[in-house]
Amino acid sequence: MKPLNDFLSKQMNMEDLVQQKLRLFFEDKSIVFDKSRFAGGLTNYNYIMNIHGTEYVIRKPGNLTDQMIDRRIERVNNGIASEFGVNSECIYFDEESGIKISKYIPDSITLAAAGPLALPSLQSVSSLLKKIHGSPKHFLNKFDWLSELAKYETIVAQLNGELFFDYASLKEQLLRFMQDHLKNVISVPCHNDTVPENFLTDRNGSVYLIDWEYSGMNDPAFDIAAYIIESRLTAEAIDQLFEAYYGNTFTVDDLMKVKCYMMAQDLLWTVWALLRHYTGDDYLDYCSLRYNRLRRNIQVLSMQPDYPTADMVMP
Repeated sequence: MKPLNDFLSKQMNMEDLVQQKLRLFFEDKSIVFDKSRFAGGLTNYNYIMNIHGTEYVIRKPGNLTDQMIDRRIERVNNGIASEFGVNSECIYFDEESGIKISKYIPDSITLAAAGPLALPSLQSVSSLLKKIHGSPKHFLNKFDWLSELAKYETIVAQLNGELFFDYASLKEQLLRFMQDHLKNVISVPCHNDTVPENFLTDRNGSVYLIDWEYSGMNDPAFDIAAYIIESRLTAEAIDQLFEAYYGNTFTVDDLMKVKCYMMAQDLLWTVWALLRHYTGDDYLDYCSLRYNRLRRNIQVLSMQPDYPTADMVMP
């Protein structure tokens, strides 16, 4: 693990580095990194720029992403995702810095804006995920949420940060619950960050899935769980998603995997948010929401495993 005490200076220089990369790639010393059109992002920050008459999405890596993400793996997986036929076109990827340049998809909006609970959105998400999960082309890496969590915990400690007072006991309770209820786990290509903001739909109705930095082999229920909890789906929408994705093959084990992974993600992204908080980013409310939801859900599910999935998404 690299020393972390220089992350502030790195971030101060990142904008200059993005501008330098843009000028070198497009062979134009007059280009100025323009942040006026923010295209969203949590781990990273994305901006739309018109360069020489074409619109691109420029990725500026966020704080400590060099510690959190293996960009070499991401670059390979980003290419594999393009082979899936679901990714935006990447024209430049710098493994060292994490700076990326992609073609902007014209007239595209995220499913967060289009309506993540709408039936067409749910059907599109299901169809796209089934295509990814069923692909014979596999990622070379495995996404293990516990390994990711351990990495984030280590960084928080190196930043002299603190976890919640009941963190250790709550984590242990979750792991015991998952050990008892997580069954028939399989390993397929997964995105692992299926927030509605990462799904784009264009004017022709085509749907894309972008930002593959957390991608790796995992159980498909992890992707389903992420879309449910990040989109805060209603009971009706959850049923529609399950029907579209699983059809008649849906089992009790599938449902329990989704519930387990919903809680696992709340724990994982809680510590991710704490990490970002200790680097000066404003993620404390986000962190508290996810942790308090986990605290409630694990207590209820431990006594009532058939607790409704829709109730688990509420803050």
